[in-house]
Amino acid sequence: MATGEQTASLDAGLAARRVLVTAGAAGIGLAIVERLLAHGARIFVCDVDDTVLASFAKAHPQAQACKADVSSEADVDRLFAAVSAQFGGLDVLINNAGIAGPTGAVEDIDPAEWRRCIDIDLTGQFLCTRRAVPMLKAAGGGSIINISSAAGRHGYAFRTPYSSAKFGIIGFTQSLAKELGPANIRVNALLPGIIEGPRMERVIRDRAAQLDVTYGDMEKTYLERVSLRRMTSPRDVAAMIAFLISDAGINISGQSIGVDGNVETL
Repeated sequence: MATGEQTASLDAGLAARRVLVTAGAAGIGLAIVERLLAHGARIFVCDVDDTVLASFAKAHPQAQACKADVSSEADVDRLFAAVSAQFGGLDVLINNAGIAGPTGAVEDIDPAEWRRCIDIDLTGQFLCTRRAVPMLKAAGGGSIINISSAAGRHGYAFRTPYSSAKFGIIGFTQSLAKELGPANIRVNALLPGIIEGPRMERVIRDRAAQLDVTYGDMEKTYLERVSLRRMTSPRDVAAMIAFLISDAGINISGQSIGVDGNVETL
């Protein structure tokens, strides 16, 4: 079989691949997990919510899970010790954990909220990556996917902590791709846009309250900034990740890929 034929299949290389998904028990993370499980990957997830983790474990007994806050160095150390004990190594890290952060004028943002957003959304990716890289090198290479956002490409008024963290992820990704390429480790960032689900509903609601408009009017304003005029499903993000970490994505690295219906501005 020709090389091109081998790399064209989405399934190629996913079966039995050892994958860690942070914040993988709900939302985008859960969609990623379910997609990769369907392709035969071995999955380990972490999350911070006991109830969500219990529900995940019941619904997905074939996956491994533990509680961990990615902004805590001690939690991340325990997480990777558990991954190593369970899988004996790692092939893929998906840095998905993140929070929306505060909505407000820069002069009104509590510094503690700023730090919390940066710590989880950006520093958390660093803490996980620094532990994952030796495992990926030992495996002979692998893939890292960092979840950024359309807010990592566009300035986002009144969401400065979130946008700043997501811009930082782009630089983190491009730097890692150069650093880790010689070790056969591919590093890419995904930039989801307006994702269907409770978190985006909260963002729209908070912004509507700030501007004293209805939720419906605020939602319409958001969608008018998207070329396809629709929100993105978590399944869309999961499909792109499956492609990137499969053998079909073997020569894709250092890229920041929008999965957002073409967000024109924020």
